[in-house]
Amino acid sequence: MNIKVVLEGKLKESFYREGVFEYQKRLLGRVEVVEVSNINEYLKNKNNSYLVVMEIDGCQLSSEAFAKKIREVESSGFYNEILFLVGGADGLSQCIKEKSNFMLSMSKMTFLHQEAVLILIEQIYRAYKILNNEPYHK
Repeated sequence: MNIKVVLEGKLKESFYREGVFEYQKRLLGRVEVVEVSNINEYLKNKNNSYLVVMEIDGCQLSSEAFAKKIREVESSGFYNEILFLVGGADGLSQCIKEKSNFMLSMSKMTFLHQEAVLILIEQIYRAYKILNNEPYHK
């Protein structure tokens, strides 16, 4: 299943780009980071996508529960991709939140959107290690 982290904005700092690229390599191209200027526009033709909104008031999951959530979506057979939506400085619109299938919070703390992308892609990597019973998780 395709997984995309959709960022409203850009990964400007080289150290964030390098970190994201490292996890993309480890994930063997399974996760793509898409930088867009407007998430609403990007979502217009995404009818079979499972939308995960990154939102401070969303549900907080352990790494194990996050891995299980990814497996559930992959196994459902209904969706062709998972889109993790990361807003810019102003967050995501209410319209996007209402369209989402799931609202996920990494913490009650606020992160820069670039940091959020790096943390998220590391957690996706960790999730696949958990799902494959590989030792990275511990």
